[in-house]
Amino acid sequence: MNYNILIGGAAGQGIETLSAIFERILKRQGFEVFTIRDYMSRVRGGHNFIQIRFGSEKLLSHSEELDGIIAMNGETVEYHAENLKADGFIICDEEIINQDLRCIRLPLKQTASGTGNTRTMGSVAVGAVLELLGIDERETEAVLNAFFNAQLAALNFKAVQDGRKLTARRHEVITAAQDNNIIINGNEAVALGALAAGCKFYSAYPMTPSTSIMDYLASKMLDAEIVVEQAEDEIAAINMAIGASYAGARAMTGTSGGGFALKVEALGLSGMLEVPLVIAEVQRPGPTTGLPTRTEQSDLKFVISASQGEFPRMVIALRNPEDAFYQTIRAFNLADKYQLPVILLSDQYLADTTVTVKPFDFERVERNNYISGYQFDEAKPYKRYEITPTGISPRIIPGKNPGAAVLVDSDEHDESGHITESAQVRNQMVEKRLRKLQHLEEELLEPEFTGAADCDVLLLAWGSTWGPVTEAVNMLNSNSDTKYGALVFGDIWPLPTRLLVEKAKKAKRIINVEQNATGQLASIVSEVTGIFCDSNVLKYDGRPMSSGFIIEKIRGNE
Repeated sequence: MNYNILIGGAAGQGIETLSAIFERILKRQGFEVFTIRDYMSRVRGGHNFIQIRFGSEKLLSHSEELDGIIAMNGETVEYHAENLKADGFIICDEEIINQDLRCIRLPLKQTASGTGNTRTMGSVAVGAVLELLGIDERETEAVLNAFFNAQLAALNFKAVQDGRKLTARRHEVITAAQDNNIIINGNEAVALGALAAGCKFYSAYPMTPSTSIMDYLASKMLDAEIVVEQAEDEIAAINMAIGASYAGARAMTGTSGGGFALKVEALGLSGMLEVPLVIAEVQRPGPTTGLPTRTEQSDLKFVISASQGEFPRMVIALRNPEDAFYQTIRAFNLADKYQLPVILLSDQYLADTTVTVKPFDFERVERNNYISGYQFDEAKPYKRYEITPTGISPRIIPGKNPGAAVLVDSDEHDESGHITESAQVRNQMVEKRLRKLQHLEEELLEPEFTGAADCDVLLLAWGSTWGPVTEAVNMLNSNSDTKYGALVFGDIWPLPTRLLVEKAKKAKRIINVEQNATGQLASIVSEVTGIFCDSNVLKYDGRPMSSGFIIEKIRGNE
């Protein structure tokens, strides 16, 4: 059992607040919730909508087929009625004129006026839908008290109750007896992971859709004792983070594709200085401004090769909020251990999608301090870039050890950190830095496999397409004699290959699934392993890829 409700209107009509209240009521009633947001890059006006899918079982993706629509304006009905089921409903104000027989035109605005505040119209609509679906209001008051002060909460609760009187019950939705979940989006999960990892400095310049990482961390500055700096630009932001890391703090910066482009030279600085750094790159369509509030997976090859020269870095694609939390913690540990930049690759779909998940297990959190493992010996000269079998040199915090100068430089340097143009030393230093990758590869996590173990058709995907791909494979296997499976990559550079080679040998067809136009993962896979995909399922219109879209394309190719 699951339902899919769309709430639509113009920016400024309060649909974000309306949906946040509605999804939290559902969550507190014990439902699994999966909510996506589609919004335009305007302060006011333009058509925005939010889809809330909820049910009794775990939801992995959004669905394009709608059970109901809450229309705050006429445009919403025009744009989305075609996706509404034949027995679906449209809740809208009586002033909206539409001939669709599924429209339930109600005095929403008039009822809101009766509460003394027309801005409670959204709460009236929530009440109407709750009654329509047969969901009781036992958690409504608590949710409203969390959103508003006591006076406004009481006003909105009355609006919800008045809204219930406007409709008749059509459904009897069965709710769970207990709510043990949290509700969180991808960016919040990254921010929580950073706090759990002991991040003490975060710097960024606001850029959609990465900004809410900074917003969340800034809201916890005093409680978590973290410095959050809104820099004047992207270049300053990454250089501040590098400076904080050099001084011994766990540091992070965040941005989206266009901002990452500005950070590229400093990314190379992190590589040359061998300073640990975590960078969250939350993708959106490009090039340049592109579609600033939409989603895409088009920066993969860019971040893998960004900055001139050759130096080790790690790229981790985040698959869902739970994965984002634990992988962010791991990113800090790996950045510290190998003294290199780790890039967390997310996108707008994951960043803004709120889902219900089990509370994060802090017993699983490992916070390793790789600085304190080095024992400084005053009898020996300290070499910041000492050549070692692993490529990892001893790192100490500047000023902590009297007599030890921690010399770093963006020019090539010798073991002590002094600038050099020696060809021999240059070779030694390039090889030393690249040796880190040999040991990093031993810690790579294989892609997550889902589906039939002996699959005939193998799907390859990465990052946030995990949910739609997993749901698509499950649905294909339940309705077909063909056996389907999927590998969804999290660790993506260096590319883990063991499971990929194993599954590819047995599969009759390999299909690459990505949200870009050029099949970047397929290109990397063929470059690294010599394995070629037979076909692609690609989407690059800025809208998220659903399981239904994947199934349609796969069946179309067959």
